[in-house]
Amino acid sequence: MFREVADIQTADMLKLPVPKVNYHNIKTKPSEIQTDMVAGLAKRAEKVRARLVEPNIDNMLKITNDGRKLALDQRMIDPMLPDDPNSKVNACIDNMYRIWEEHADTKATQLIFCDLSTPKNDGTFNVYDDIREKLIARGVPAEQVRFIHEATTDAQKKELFGKVRSGEVRVLLGSTPKMGAGTNVQDRLIAIHNLDCPWRPSDLEQRQGRIERQGNMFPEVEVYRYVTEQTFDAYIYQLVESKQKFISQIMTSKRPVRSAEDVDEVALSFAEVKMLATGDERFKEKMDLDIQVSKLKVLKQSYLSEHYDLEDRILKYFPQTVKEYEQRIVCYEVDTALAEQNKPQGEEKFCAMTLRGIKYTEKAAAGEMLLAICKEYPLSTPTEIGSYRGFKMEVFYDTVNAHYCLNLCGKAKYKVDLGFDPLGNLTRIENELAKLPARLEAAKTKRTETIAQFETAKVEVQKPFAFEGELKEKSERLNALNIELNLDKKDPAVLDAEPEQSEEQPERKCENRER
Repeated sequence: MFREVADIQTADMLKLPVPKVNYHNIKTKPSEIQTDMVAGLAKRAEKVRARLVEPNIDNMLKITNDGRKLALDQRMIDPMLPDDPNSKVNACIDNMYRIWEEHADTKATQLIFCDLSTPKNDGTFNVYDDIREKLIARGVPAEQVRFIHEATTDAQKKELFGKVRSGEVRVLLGSTPKMGAGTNVQDRLIAIHNLDCPWRPSDLEQRQGRIERQGNMFPEVEVYRYVTEQTFDAYIYQLVESKQKFISQIMTSKRPVRSAEDVDEVALSFAEVKMLATGDERFKEKMDLDIQVSKLKVLKQSYLSEHYDLEDRILKYFPQTVKEYEQRIVCYEVDTALAEQNKPQGEEKFCAMTLRGIKYTEKAAAGEMLLAICKEYPLSTPTEIGSYRGFKMEVFYDTVNAHYCLNLCGKAKYKVDLGFDPLGNLTRIENELAKLPARLEAAKTKRTETIAQFETAKVEVQKPFAFEGELKEKSERLNALNIELNLDKKDPAVLDAEPEQSEEQPERKCENRER
């Protein structure tokens, strides 16, 4: 239904003059502390699942948020923890400084996107201040490293963006909501750095849209994505990819699929946290099977719906429709023969018209009398006034469309809309009778097509669900895995109690998916 009203133009169709994007996935190893903490998250998830902790104390959304913070920098969990020199934040700083040095002559600029750990100006640890301090320590002038959060008004933003376009500010840090849509700083933009992964594909697209757009002076640009291995990072990127695949099924220039499953989660399930902590491949298999079985069930539901619809059509619609067309054919055959027997003769191509028992042989007189009679019957009930070419004539007033109408009554009735022109009305009557042979042929064609559809439906309704074997096999394997992994009990629904999140992202209630 959406595609019936939507005209979709994708970037690959528009072929806009944008720079070529080179992607770099930077993977960093987790510290021992991060590895231990991910295992700790799994233990917390166990307690939540077993209802050993109140939802306002701990829940899956809090665990997910802590996992995201941990993947960004361990100091976000506890500022007292050491700064890991091999963390992805430090890897990002290395790349930023290298690019800053290499492009000193062109004053190329860079954007750093990070939705977590935004600056709060209260002295607490945050990644933004950490990055700026380290860049300044390496020799980058302080005035060249700015935060989008410093511009609180439209005028300040406009001034800041102007400085980025001119190369006066060469490093700008911000979050997707504050530095996404409407941020036009592409003139000297050479690289963007994604320190964390947002929840929605549209957010990732907005980030990339800052650099992959018209007006950039560089023919090639760089996009860096930083991932801490064996943490929530890689998995969240995988989730966003799954969401994008769903969206791409609909928002495409090609013919879309008939069914697509929406994916919009802000918390990982117990099974997902457990997999990340233990590295047990069975959890990954279980999650893949979850998706596959869910899709197969949707397909089966669609098959059953179509199957029941076919049964109804075979029992009622097709027999009734064939019968209706056969009745029409009989009526059209009789009326066509009647019209043929009383064909207009002479130059005027006009048969005598009987009106109120008086026969009118002249076309003009008949037309004038027909109009005069109409004015005497301002009622919506059809009233017989005479006959023409073997057909009785009934006149009535159409109150909906506000004009007079005439019924030509043979074996069936044929409606003619009347106007103010006496001769024009007679022409309309002739035209209506001239359509009878075509109507007869159309009814015969429709009857033949309906009978063919009827026979096809009888064959189709006998066909079984094509993926029944696959659904049964995968459902059995999924049930076996749930028992093996002690996941055969459903996760309890839990609510969060205002978990700590980034300032731009609203608090959302979380309901665990039932596996």
